[in-house]
Amino acid sequence: MKDKIIELETKIAFQESTIQDLNQTVTSLQAEMVLVNKRIQLLNDQIKQLQPSNIAHASEETLPPHY
Repeated sequence: MKDKIIELETKIAFQESTIQDLNQTVTSLQAEMVLVNKRIQLLNDQIKQLQPSNIAHASEETLPPHY
């Protein structure tokens, strides 16, 4: 019985360590994703400033004569 308890305690300790490691990894990846999303938004803004849109806004469109 004592061996079983020691085995279970060992497994729990290993699982807690693994959970902490995974939590650290997830936290790190989340921070990295935030940074990547900010960079993507910045690039999108820069692209919009570089090239004027050739597509007219819906309010500027005129209907074709057959309508």
